Amino acid sequence: MREVILDTETTGLSPIDHRVVEIGCIELINHVATGKEFHAYINPERDMPAEAEAVHGLSSEFLSTKPLFAAIADEFLAFIGDSPVVAHNAGFDMGFINAELKRLERAPLAADRAIDTVLLARRKFPGAQASLDALCRRFQIDTSARTKHGALLDAQLLAQVYLELVGGREPGLALALSETVVATLTPVERVAREPRPHAPTTEELAAHTAFIATIKNPLWTTVWSKTEEPAAS
Repeated sequence: MREVILDTETTGLSPIDHRVVEIGCIELINHVATGKEFHAYINPERDMPAEAEAVHGLSSEFLSTKPLFAAIADEFLAFIGDSPVVAHNAGFDMGFINAELKRLERAPLAADRAIDTVLLARRKFPGAQASLDALCRRFQIDTSARTKHGALLDAQLLAQVYLELVGGREPGLALALSETVVATLTPVERVAREPRPHAPTTEELAAHTAFIATIKNPLWTTVWSKTEEPAAS
């Protein structure tokens, strides 16, 4: 089962007026990260509001040299393929991605392929905080590297949170091998050994007979006559 963890950073909150500036994706097979990732910074073709820059630290100057969304769209779409997309507050990320695709007159991502971890968290922990930071604290996931929001780092954290939300770090999941890992394994050729003899030697038979002779009245050699048989109770 392939799934893709998705996170985005943007210039603001509305996909009508704002643009995507960073996309981070993580591939999961059977809920285990395979190591395959997609990451891109994107030139939004507009200014960066100060409040948005304070969240993710991406400046207009930094993004001015990055590719437009049109230049990375094909690679991005090829990476996610037709797999389910896991996102935290999926409506936000999917809304921005679909707005970018609409500008290119490309088909949108279907809403029913999205798995929203906010909804999963609220169902599992009613009334509790459902932010990514709060869930990382709940599941004791290390966030020390997260000084600001970043699409790829947040996707990596979300992959761990998602695992906990769908069942936790069970041994069966921890030991699961992805298709990618299995493809790298080299079959081991096993050489069968010749069967070893198990029949006793003449010396072993003689030693056994001599040992039995030292046992007085062994039960397995006693012959009972009808008159010697015990009476029925």
